[in-house]
Amino acid sequence: FPPFLVTENSPLTTGNLPKFKEDMYYVELDNMYCIPTAEVPVTNMHSNEVLSESDLTKKYAAYSACFRREAGSYGKETKGLHRLHQFNKVELVKFCNQENSYSELENLLLDAEKILQELNLHYRVIELCAGDLSFSAAKCYDIEVWSPFEEKYLEVSSCSNFESFQAQRGNIKYRNKSNGKLDFMHTLNGSGLATPRLMIALLETYQTKGGHISVPKPISPYFGKDIID
Repeated sequence: FPPFLVTENSPLTTGNLPKFKEDMYYVELDNMYCIPTAEVPVTNMHSNEVLSESDLTKKYAAYSACFRREAGSYGKETKGLHRLHQFNKVELVKFCNQENSYSELENLLLDAEKILQELNLHYRVIELCAGDLSFSAAKCYDIEVWSPFEEKYLEVSSCSNFESFQAQRGNIKYRNKSNGKLDFMHTLNGSGLATPRLMIALLETYQTKGGHISVPKPISPYFGKDIID
């Protein structure tokens, strides 16, 4: 459960600043930013540190609120659960050596996919082309879940490998055990998953003709029932 407020250095490390400043909430009196995702505080946990390669890969899972201005978003998508200024999300963050980062990206993707598979929701995975990559990512997969009502896919996760981009900004290094030299870490993250859009897919996919919701088996113990009236 990471901090929701961070200093300017943290989003600068992750690449949210300066490019996406307009999408972030800024608290002027304290010179702090509300986090757009738990990626920001978790990635900065090891800023200015040198880790041993034997400690890698480090894996973190963080649950947090996320705050986004959604600048430029208008119309019906700003109503309901599709686009929110505040929403909850589980974030998966990895720190690894340079040789393993792309295999770790594939494993990260599978971790996020497994949730949708367990819930038996229809989804697709898209590998982004270079022109669609974010400012700081080297490779990225988007996971999109199907919305029966909207008749379109909704993004619920982006799994990215930033290689050493964030590590160079945050001065995050590890000592290479083969030659003893200091190398910049490779960082990765992905959502597992964004809960509002996941809720949309669950409500629309499992709604019965009578208007009830049939609760998927993996989460029915949390509700104590199989049907929600």
